[in-house]
Amino acid sequence: MDKVPMTTAGYAALEQELKTRQQEERPRIIQAIAEARSHGDLSENAEYHAAKESQSLNEGRIAEIEDKLSRAEVIDVSKLSGTTIKFGATVNLIDEDTEEEKTFQLVGETEADVKLGKVSITSPTARALIGKKVGDTVEVNTPGGGKSYEVVKVAFR
Repeated sequence: MDKVPMTTAGYAALEQELKTRQQEERPRIIQAIAEARSHGDLSENAEYHAAKESQSLNEGRIAEIEDKLSRAEVIDVSKLSGTTIKFGATVNLIDEDTEEEKTFQLVGETEADVKLGKVSITSPTARALIGKKVGDTVEVNTPGGGKSYEVVKVAFR
């Protein structure tokens, strides 16, 4: 059984989603099924079928979250230190073509969200950054072509 690396915040977010799905979504869906069932003939009851589908999706997501939590290897990033980029690091980069600064945190796959600057440890960008230090140049192959970055800061927070 593979461990899933996860930050403390990522683990807490999954726990919160699980709690919401079990304590709020599940009873709401059960109520919707009961209400739709009271409308009679189930064979042509769209509300009933929609509620059953919602129940299936919710229960599937609950099982998925429980699996991830059971395999989680929680890493407290605030206890990490050093100057070398590794899991949990928040990295500031300068795009050598545009001079634009970007900030990424390397996280587990389950908490990756590019819009929030959280990059999966398995992504091409993260793999290129692992082991680098401030001052290093990093070549990253992206879908839009090669990018060249200079590492300007490495922090663990």
